[in-house]
Amino acid sequence: MPLAAFSPEWLNRYTDPYALLGVSVAADERRIIKRYRTVAKQVHPDALIEEMPAELRQFADQVLPKLVNPAYQRLKQEKGRNEVLALLRFKVRRLSRDGQISPTTKQGKTLLAIAEAEVDVFYEQAVDRLCDRQYASLADFETYTQQLSELNLVYLRRKMGAPVIREKRTGLMATTSVPRSPASTVAPATDPPSGDKSSPGLAYAERHYGRAQEYLKGKNVQAAIQELKDALKIDPQNSRYHCLMGQAYLLNQLPGMAKVHLKQALRINPANAVALKYARQLKMATTETTPAQPDAVPVPANGRRSLFGGLFSKGPSR
Repeated sequence: MPLAAFSPEWLNRYTDPYALLGVSVAADERRIIKRYRTVAKQVHPDALIEEMPAELRQFADQVLPKLVNPAYQRLKQEKGRNEVLALLRFKVRRLSRDGQISPTTKQGKTLLAIAEAEVDVFYEQAVDRLCDRQYASLADFETYTQQLSELNLVYLRRKMGAPVIREKRTGLMATTSVPRSPASTVAPATDPPSGDKSSPGLAYAERHYGRAQEYLKGKNVQAAIQELKDALKIDPQNSRYHCLMGQAYLLNQLPGMAKVHLKQALRINPANAVALKYARQLKMATTETTPAQPDAVPVPANGRRSLFGGLFSKGPSR
């Protein structure tokens, strides 16, 4: 086996930990641990018989410490998974903006074109098929890992909805990161500031929040939830973020999760008018005040949608 196979340049081709392990980007901790144990058992030097070809033994000696173990370390905790997904979503947005999401594999092309209702099932089945022989040899590893990486990007592209088109910089004018409604650029009067809004971190949080609003307007609930998770990691004490997350979970027919975030929104700001509105609809105990009227994303009066709600159902009438 040529040494160049594990050179720094070669290793830099494999930056998606989900593809390296052969798991779905939606995998939880249990599935990730199970897959890691399967791969480690398959390629661990102690598990290989003496009669195994020298090339395969050399591949196993290198791939476990240099790729498999680091990938597992990044994905075994929720914080690491969130960071990886944030980087992958950023890559998808950049590639979509530049028109470079063009799958080369059959399964990637199919995933990009099939109906929304079939996306999740097709993706999970495709991942399962690709990971079966991923670590059978060096050639298989290169082929199937690259295909898994492409499939992950296409899947995230489908789940994130239409790409956000950013304006380019011209002269000294700052770029506009996300198209927003006027109300989304200024915190509502009832929401006390949670920090210095001019700081870079909180500015990024506001961008995630603005994108979440746009995704909800386009009925892409899953993408909105992901953006709000990113915003809350940066600014967890923001009543507006928790309130919008509550609305997103209601649209996704998850009233339990909606209550958690609405309760948190009211704990931070008891005068949040939108949170109070939905708290009353969900019959949550509240301490009401007379709030101002901030911007909101409409949700049906009963906080529910049809049986096939969420991403695939029609939104409420305006």
